Amino acid sequence: MINAVLLAVIIMVGLSLMRVHVVLSLVVGALIGGMTAGLSLQDTLSVFQDGIKNGAQIALSYAMLGAFAMAIAHSGVPQLIADKLVARLRTGAASTRLKYSIFAILGVMAILSQNVIPIHIAFIALIVPPLLLLFNQLKIDRRSLACILTFGLVNTYMFIPYGFGDIFLNQIILKNINDAGMATGELSMIKTMSIPALGMFMGLLIAVFVSYRGQREYADVTITTTHTPATPAKKNIIIALVAIVLAFVVQLLSDSLLIGSIAGFLIFVATGVVRWHDAEAVFNDGIKMMAMIGFVMICAQGFAEVMKATGQIDALVQAATDIFGQNKWLAALSMLLVGLVVTMGIGSSFSTVPIIAAIYVPLCMAMGFSVPATVALVATAGVLGDAGSPASDSTLGPTMGLNADNQHDHIRDSVIPTFIHYNIPLIIFGLIAAMVL
Repeated sequence: MINAVLLAVIIMVGLSLMRVHVVLSLVVGALIGGMTAGLSLQDTLSVFQDGIKNGAQIALSYAMLGAFAMAIAHSGVPQLIADKLVARLRTGAASTRLKYSIFAILGVMAILSQNVIPIHIAFIALIVPPLLLLFNQLKIDRRSLACILTFGLVNTYMFIPYGFGDIFLNQIILKNINDAGMATGELSMIKTMSIPALGMFMGLLIAVFVSYRGQREYADVTITTTHTPATPAKKNIIIALVAIVLAFVVQLLSDSLLIGSIAGFLIFVATGVVRWHDAEAVFNDGIKMMAMIGFVMICAQGFAEVMKATGQIDALVQAATDIFGQNKWLAALSMLLVGLVVTMGIGSSFSTVPIIAAIYVPLCMAMGFSVPATVALVATAGVLGDAGSPASDSTLGPTMGLNADNQHDHIRDSVIPTFIHYNIPLIIFGLIAAMVL
């Protein structure tokens, strides 16, 4: 008979790829997997609900991050940056130097949106659409911009343990690996993930300087908007900077992104940048922005708990070791490819890790992989497909900004370019990391 864990994963991924909502896919996959293993429907639901508790802290951190991000946007500072950037760039000559200056600025902004000013993809809708006419004048291939933005949105959270990187590397990767039975100790995540991160960087260089370096023509379309941004007061700018710095410092001192986000949000409220009667609306808007991601992660934790309760992970590991023998290359490649498929189906690397860690960690231990190699494999397998999934924020965000004039196709111009330039290098460099760490 088919292994219950394998069946559950196949059903979950299959339903997700057929565009069934990922939350429903996780629940159906978990129920079928649990009952296939001999658990009753009631027992399966009970285990699933117990697993949900494990994702509560992560989801709460995401909710507070969303509120903090919305407070930053409410201050008007992101819009001011966009306006200043447009004004400054329009005074420059349409040259190669200007083109690469734009690339550098957008890349840095995408990186900061993950690790220092955690507003995620919210900045793209504010900054990119006003620049589209300038991009057209420079004849920039927007596929290169999609690759740059996606790089900043993905590479740093899988490499630098601050902001969203703290959630992914510390609260998800290390926690789930320890829960699966492997003690990680005081492992340096920057050092461990440097090789896969280098793979993504190589893909970025190829996309910018080889694949999409040529010119591309776009029609000049005026983007109409009902929003007329007001220039924020200098006080708002100073307070926003103080709140961002305070949130970053508090996160470092408390080792909690949740506490850091709360501190930053309270600064905005206490100083009046976010007025008391607006605070609830701003907070709710922030939660809405991040709610779906948090909810999917909660369900993924429940799915992983059911997989453990089936008692068939060991059987799956034993079958895999029988197939692979002592061939670590083949084992690592298989794990990375499965991670790619699972993440493509779910659309979120954050939600993938609880599922694959429950299976991969025992397999890695049985195959003799070191702790750093196991961490690199699980993290890389989780990230694979995030850049390149049609349902991922890392591709939806860039499309949201670049397609404001309806000239940037989501699949052809965002999904396929990022899939090719990031997933292939991640597989290659993930294999290298698994072998050398």
